[in-house]
Amino acid sequence: MGVDIKEIVEAKKISLNDLQGKVLAIDAYNALYQFLSTIRGRFGEPLKDSKGNVTSHLSGLYYRTINLLTLGIQPVYVFDGIPPKMKSLEIIKRKEIKEEAEIKYKVALSKGDLKEAKKYAQYTAHLSGDMVEEAKKLLDIMGVPWIQAPSEGEATASYLSSSGKAYAVVSQDYDALLFGGKRLCRNITISGRRKLPGRNVYQEIEPEEILLDVVLNKLGITREQLVDIGILVGTDFNPDGFKGFGPIKALKAVKQYGGLENIPNIDNELKKIDYKSIRKIFLEPEVKKEFKLEFKTVDEDSLLNFMCEVHDFSEERVLKVLIKYKESTKEKRGKGTILDQWFQ
Repeated sequence: MGVDIKEIVEAKKISLNDLQGKVLAIDAYNALYQFLSTIRGRFGEPLKDSKGNVTSHLSGLYYRTINLLTLGIQPVYVFDGIPPKMKSLEIIKRKEIKEEAEIKYKVALSKGDLKEAKKYAQYTAHLSGDMVEEAKKLLDIMGVPWIQAPSEGEATASYLSSSGKAYAVVSQDYDALLFGGKRLCRNITISGRRKLPGRNVYQEIEPEEILLDVVLNKLGITREQLVDIGILVGTDFNPDGFKGFGPIKALKAVKQYGGLENIPNIDNELKKIDYKSIRKIFLEPEVKKEFKLEFKTVDEDSLLNFMCEVHDFSEERVLKVLIKYKESTKEKRGKGTILDQWFQ
């Protein structure tokens, strides 16, 4: 779920046009789960092809990625590897949430309450290994590079940002700041309006940018202290956090006492977790440093076969956005291509 430090992090509104010509390291799992949660049918069910395969993730990945490419943005997707052992509790917790949501979803459907059904449906999203491989195959067909991280994808994406290989990390979570990402961009792989939980109120989703140095300077802390704040609030490696500590109280305590070891009255809770190992995960993360980012042209034949023949997407819709992308890049179309036939 990521560390919740939104209350103490200042974000600057930007537009996607501000990112033109930039390489963005996208947390692939974060984006794919967004697509699986939000791209659903009338009854809250995920999109599927005629064979019963879920395709919500492919829909979001294709159309959103093409949109970014059309705007002149260069996306690089970073996939999770083997999670740290300390994440096992969070993984179990997420599984329990999905199982509970699945039960509530089915109950709501049986009552004909589509509003409730859709609310719980988004929490039932499941990303299988086969779905991940399909996503990678689609990126290959589109000529978009991807990286297989050894562990947390967000950690390797943050390395790309901090090392200058990418302009920013793209994720909805704030963990990238704890991992040392120089710049975090949110609301890039989602757009439009989002309904606020439990309320019949919608808010516009606008891209935003957060700079690590600005955050640290404004708060008057170090990155090490930011990690300690995260541990107090709760991370994927200690999801329950420390009782009574929200972002503001955690910030005040860390600034006053310097670090976790010096904060009074938390000794018992501190002994329950391996906080030093959690610090190390963020401050010395296992990342992939050797890779080659190569952007290629779209393989049109393979794209239409994969999206339309294999997964039943509309050929007209798939080609419509592809044409827009190719027109934006002013690429010359060779004779005899599918796009040439489409224009005739």
